[in-house]
Amino acid sequence: METSIYFEIISLVVLVLLLLFGVIRGIRKPHVPSNKESIFAVIFYAILALIFGGVIWWLYGMHPAVEFYSGWLTEYSLSVDNLFVFILIIAKFKVPKKLQKEALGVGIIIALVCRAIFIVIGGAVVARFTWIFYLFGAFLIYTAAKILVDRESEDEYEENFIVRFFHKVIPMSSRYNGTKLRIPDKNDASISRWTPMLIVFISLGVTDLFFAFDSIPAIFGLTKDPFIVFATNLFALMGLQQLYFLLGGLVEKLQFLPIGLAIILAFIGVKLIFEALHGSGFTWAPEVPNLVSLMVIIIVIGVTSAASVMKIRQDERRAKRRAQLKAEIKDEIKAELENK
Repeated sequence: METSIYFEIISLVVLVLLLLFGVIRGIRKPHVPSNKESIFAVIFYAILALIFGGVIWWLYGMHPAVEFYSGWLTEYSLSVDNLFVFILIIAKFKVPKKLQKEALGVGIIIALVCRAIFIVIGGAVVARFTWIFYLFGAFLIYTAAKILVDRESEDEYEENFIVRFFHKVIPMSSRYNGTKLRIPDKNDASISRWTPMLIVFISLGVTDLFFAFDSIPAIFGLTKDPFIVFATNLFALMGLQQLYFLLGGLVEKLQFLPIGLAIILAFIGVKLIFEALHGSGFTWAPEVPNLVSLMVIIIVIGVTSAASVMKIRQDERRAKRRAQLKAEIKDEIKAELENK
């Protein structure tokens, strides 16, 4: 059963307003969120997503609800991985701590607009050209392989061509002045210069759009409904600011998360190709039920996240043990010197 147009319009309006309210509130009241505030926001948005999926299940049945849950978990997992690049961008441009939430907020708004355009175009293409699933599937498998190959080398942020273009064509200042985009030149007050915050906004928004080239085809591999695709993207962006401050440097320590994301993208890529083959008359190609997709996504995310946390604790224990050994050796050397 398809969702009604009234439900879709009302839901998207409410969700967009909720997202914008959280972002604008953070911009008007700049501060560094506490761990308690960040945890509350992340849990609140996660529960909201679970409730939203439950409402879809209650009104329209299991099938669209499973599609939503599968898409939301995939998008959210990819968003966590994207936070690593956001951390690098903010570190590269030396954004003051109290301005980072605002920078992320504006970046999220830019990302929301870009993703909406991308989803509308993608939905139209998917509805008209079924062969696009072969392309989507192949691209996701390629992306999965690239994640596995490049995951050891992703240790620095590279400016995209849009950011490089702005650097060349507009007068830039090296000074921040809150969230203001223009400030007077310190040598000539009659001349205004753009602050680094402009480049930060553009970098965050455009970088998220580049990530959408991976994630949105993945969601279309789980559902063909543009409404569910957009809803999953909205929920993935909600709480992203707080998640950034909550995870912080922990993101880069989640060593096995990229492997899990690669497995999920490869699985969805194969699923898309099988669906395209089946739709083209190749009945031997298996159809993967959405419930199976949801279980695969949950298991992969759960296993790789747990393995990452275990690896972090193991590394901490080893570091503590090494520190203890160094202290013991130092004490032994000191005792020997005193005895002599």
